[in-house]
This record gives sequence, C-alpha cells and structure tokens, in this order.
Amino acid sequence: EKKNEDTAAAPEVEGQVTKLPYPKSVFLIIVTEFCERFTFYGMRTVLVLYLSRQLDYSDDAATIIFHIFTMFLYFLCIFGAVLSDSWLGKFKTILYLSILYVFGTVTLTLGAIPPLNLPSRAFTMIALALIALGSGGIKPCVSAFGGDQFKLPEQVKQISTFFSMFYFSINLGSLISTTTTPILRADVHCFKEQECYPLAFGLPAVLMVTAIVIFVLGYPLYKIKPPAGNMLVLVSKTIGNAISTRCREKKTNPREHWLDYADAKYDKQLIEDVKVLMRVLFLYIPLPVFWALFDQQGSRWTFQATRMDGDMGSWDIKPDQMQMLNPFLILLLIPLYDVAFYPALSLIGIRRPLQKLTLGGILAGVAFIISGVVELQLEKTYPILPEAHYAQLRIFNGENCTYTITTNVPDSRLLNILPLGYYENKYVPISNSGFNFEYTINPIDGDHCPDFGKDTFKMHLQDATAHSLFMSSKNLTNKLIWYEDHVAKPTRDSPLARCLSNVQPGKKIKWINKKDNSLVYDEMAYELNITEIEVGNFDILVNDKKAHEVSLRMGGVYTVIINEHPDEKYSSNLVEITEPNSVHILWLVPQIVVMTLGEVMFSVTGIEFSYAQAPVNMKSVLQACWLLTVAIGNVIVVIVAELALFDSQASEFFLFAGLMFVDMLLFMVVAYYYKPNNPLAIAHSNENEEENLKKSKCDDFDNKLETKQK
Repeated sequence: EKKNEDTAAAPEVEGQVTKLPYPKSVFLIIVTEFCERFTFYGMRTVLVLYLSRQLDYSDDAATIIFHIFTMFLYFLCIFGAVLSDSWLGKFKTILYLSILYVFGTVTLTLGAIPPLNLPSRAFTMIALALIALGSGGIKPCVSAFGGDQFKLPEQVKQISTFFSMFYFSINLGSLISTTTTPILRADVHCFKEQECYPLAFGLPAVLMVTAIVIFVLGYPLYKIKPPAGNMLVLVSKTIGNAISTRCREKKTNPREHWLDYADAKYDKQLIEDVKVLMRVLFLYIPLPVFWALFDQQGSRWTFQATRMDGDMGSWDIKPDQMQMLNPFLILLLIPLYDVAFYPALSLIGIRRPLQKLTLGGILAGVAFIISGVVELQLEKTYPILPEAHYAQLRIFNGENCTYTITTNVPDSRLLNILPLGYYENKYVPISNSGFNFEYTINPIDGDHCPDFGKDTFKMHLQDATAHSLFMSSKNLTNKLIWYEDHVAKPTRDSPLARCLSNVQPGKKIKWINKKDNSLVYDEMAYELNITEIEVGNFDILVNDKKAHEVSLRMGGVYTVIINEHPDEKYSSNLVEITEPNSVHILWLVPQIVVMTLGEVMFSVTGIEFSYAQAPVNMKSVLQACWLLTVAIGNVIVVIVAELALFDSQASEFFLFAGLMFVDMLLFMVVAYYYKPNNPLAIAHSNENEEENLKKSKCDDFDNKLETKQK
C-alpha cells in the first residue's frame, strides 16, 4: 500500500466498501453540539432555583414552569423536523432557530440583572419560549445534518465513529455545564447579590453564540441536501385520510383494517408500513410515566437537595450540582452494559429487549422509593412553621440577669428566662378575634438588674405568624422591641442570621469572615435585620471590638444576642431558631445511580428495539413519537404538581413510584400480546442472540444509523 495513493476511486477487495476521506466538516458539527448542550444544560441546571429564589415562585409553581418548558421543548422537536424536511432544509433550520435560541439566552440573562430593573418574570417566560423553540427545533436536525456529510454505504464505519463522538460531546457538554454553572451561581457575588444568576445564564449564552459562529464557519465544507419531504407529515395524512374515509364508507365498504380505507389515495406498501408502525406505537402508551419520573431530577430532586447538607470540608456541593452525576454515570456505565450488565442479566433470564425495558422502568420506581425514604428523614429536620389558628412566640433576654415573666398564655403562666436566654412557644392559640398577649416582666434580683416595669403590656398576635420580643434596657427609646420572626428554612444555600445587640445606641455591628478577614455585613445597633450570610465562621464586632464568634451552616436560621458591660466588654449567646441541614447531600447518590441505571436500560434498549421493529422508512417517525413520550411525561408532572394532592413531598414521591410500578405491569401485559415484526430483533433467548441482532443491524443500515444517532 502507498500512503499517498488516491483511494477515493480505487475499489478494494471484494466484500469491502470504497474508502473515502473522513469529512472534516463533522468536527465543526460536533463542537457546535458540545457548545449547544453546554448552553442548554447549564441554563436548565439552575433554572428551578432561579424561579424560586430570584423570581419568588413557590416550589410547586417553579416545578410546573420547569416541566411546561421541558414539555414544549420536546413537542417543538416535531416542528423542527417538519420545518427542516419540508421547507428550509437542515442547515437553514439549525441556523435560524439557533439565532432565536441566542435571543432567548440573552433575554434570560438580561432579565436576571437587578440594576436593569426589567420585568424579570415576563423576560423569563419570553426567554424560555425562545429557548424551547430553538433547542427543541434543532434537536432532531443537528445529528442528521452530521450524517448527511457521509457517503453511504462507503462510509458506514466512519459514520458510526461520528455518532459515537457526537454522543460523547453531548454528555461531555452536559457534564461540564452542570458542574460549572452552579459554582458561578453560588460562589460568585455580583450586583450586591449573594447569587450571580446573570453569570450562570450569561456563560451559556456566550457558548451558544460561539456555537453559531463555529457552525457558520463550516458552511463551505458542508454537504447541504435540499428538503425531501417529511415522513411524519405523510403518515399523519395517511391516518387522517383513513379515518375520514372510514367514517363515510364504514357501512357501505367494510374493510379488514381501518387503515385500508386510505388505499384509494396512498400506496399499499405505505399503508402496511403504517400498520406495523401503529403496533409499535401501541407499546409506547405506558412509556411517558418513566419520563415523568426521570425529568424530576431537575426539579423536585433539586429542591430536595437544597434541604440537605453539602459540606465536604474545604468545599460545598451545590444542590443543583448533583445533576452532574447523571451525565457522568452515563459516560461511565454505557460501555459496561454490553460487557457486564447485560451478560449478568442474561444469567437470571432477562434477555429480551422488552424485559430490559420493563426492568428500567422498575428501577425508576425504586429510585423514587429511595427518594421518598430520604425525604422522610429530611422531614424530621424541618422546622415547625406557624399554623392556622396558632401563632409562635419567642422572648429574647438581652440582659445578664434572670427574669420572671407572667403571661396569659395557657400552660405558660409563669416563665423564667436566664441571662441571654430565650423562651419559645410554637403553639399560642388564636381565636377568630385574635389574641392579646399580656405579660409582666420582673427581675429576680431587683437591685442589680434593669427594671422593665410591672405594668401589663399588650400585643395583638396575628394568626399563623411568628412574633419575637427583645428585652434591651440600653435602647432608650424602646426597651421592649417586637418584630416578626423568620422560621422557615432559607430558600438559598446561605443561612440567615439576626443580631440582637443590647449595646449603647449608635454603635455599629460588623460581621467579619474569618476565612479571608472580609466584611460580610454591617448594620447599626437595633436595626434587627435578618441577613443572608454565607456558610462559614465569623467574628461579630461592636465598634470594631470582638463581641462574639459564630459558625453558620447551610439551612440554619440564627439569632445572636449580645450584651454590653460597663467596661465595654461583651457577653453573647447564639440561638438556633431553625436547625441547619443535617442530612448529608450524598444520600441522594443512591437514587441518582438507580435512576441512571434505569435510564440507560429503558432509553437505549427501547430505542434499539422499536427501531429494529419499525419499517425502514418509518424510523424518523418513530423517533418523533419517542420524543413525544418525553413531552407527555412532563405533562403528567405538571398535572400532579397542580393538583397538590399531598402536604408531604415524600408522599408525592411514593405516588410516582406506585404509578411507575402499575405502569410497568400494564406494559408487561401490552408486551405479552405484541406480535414482533422482525423476530431477529427480539430473539434474544437462543444461543445465537448477539449474532442475529448484529446481522439484523448490518442488513438494515438505517436502523444502525438512527440507533447510533440517539
């Protein structure tokens, strides 16, 4: 052989195909896909936290918006495929929709910049609509456009390599972005905010602009095929014609199959192919439930992670960062399936594709049982919030004296509060007309302790509210300070803290981070603001003199009581209003691992089986219908979240697990009565199973192409 020999036209040995040079344009397509996937997953990873923390949506509302966005994205995949195949062609479709995609990411970034004072909610909804249209529209086009760069059948092996690299770029982009954007969100402070969403959204926007530039640079190298018509449109017309004709001719012209009514207008082979397609699609009916569970990794499971402890010593795991485990495990597990998992499953009788697909669904249900058990443990750590017909009462003693307090609260008529101590009652009964809290404060040692008087003080307590009273004799204008307290866990990663300082008026309170000696927060005495402060160790200074040292942890709500002595020395006490997160975030790993195992078994096996069963010219239609099952799965999540059937999140997780198990039972029944179209594609029970499957894939190149593409 000669290295410089022109092999493009030289025939090789019999049984081999002509060797052609590898098209360089596909590397630009692969880099484009990497950038686009970085953009999408980077934005999607922090989306629910942005909706809940920055836009003040409830967790349920944020979950609904997240899944509506995902639903439309997968529905719009059909639009992109039809637009590409019927009118614009793949190149123009990718280019035009990518521009809309960029507009969406830029709009999302601008809406997240506080100084601009833009209507953030409206900008976010517009942005999500544009991103759904752009990302969903190009999803079925990019990989197919890459496949167009190869000449078939001469470059079968080369196109196989391309799809492997293409799939790798998708997961690599997802892995890097789901690791990076949570760090940009949480660890970078911008525009005087604790979290920097403009940067977390801005970097993906820059990557999407980069994707367009790289994609356009390859224009002179691309093979651009004109639109050739969309099979999905043709199938839809065939089905529509059969239904309308059947309604007119059912009695006068009975047929064996309802699709036969379309034979007057459409080819008989097409009708037979649609019949086979419909049999495969019947198997799809139970499939959306799996995606309803799977896509909650980005919503419910992320919210679950916010209530857990991510402390790893020198660094913290961000709640949304847990999503990076999925692409990481996929890259790790897929090579092991053929060499380890599938042979192991065959030993216990699980050989056929539908059996593996069923097992994948069952694993998803098991993952949600695990998440429900974890949630039950988390519920033990949740604070008791003010309830209807009750109020919460806390009294903080800012003096170095013990006081006796008489009240009219049932079961709390006489109270003793130690120096710098506090009293709390989480169930003060409130009638329809309210409750007047009557109390009298007396020092036990009247000679040396400030006197708050023996009068009766009245405070009207509102229903389902937490109220606190701070006793501070050095505040000359108001020695008894009432304020509404915060009990719920912080919605962000940072803890909340309030300083009750019984010091001379006019003094300044400073919080200094001991890690880098930086000023975190300052206020004047008696402002009593509750402040979001990062996790860590801090010195609290009063007029630059150290008064207290405190350690704050994720999920905690703290009150610091400081008392000034005559010699300008200070005594202090830290009170945990709400205990910090105590269940470690790594307890989420088992449910993510099980879900990923289920995903690979469910998704890859399902695609391979259904593509092997579908007629050659129906494979693109089948891909479109597979994407529709993802969209419908997200509709299920929206419905359940909207119904708000349970107060406990654990109960909702168990509901989805039960729904998944029932769904798989239904699938087993449907699969039992399914008549295979190509026995070679599912005959896994004999000794030559792998040989038969490989031969089937070699004989049907389109099957191999579409499977690799997925």
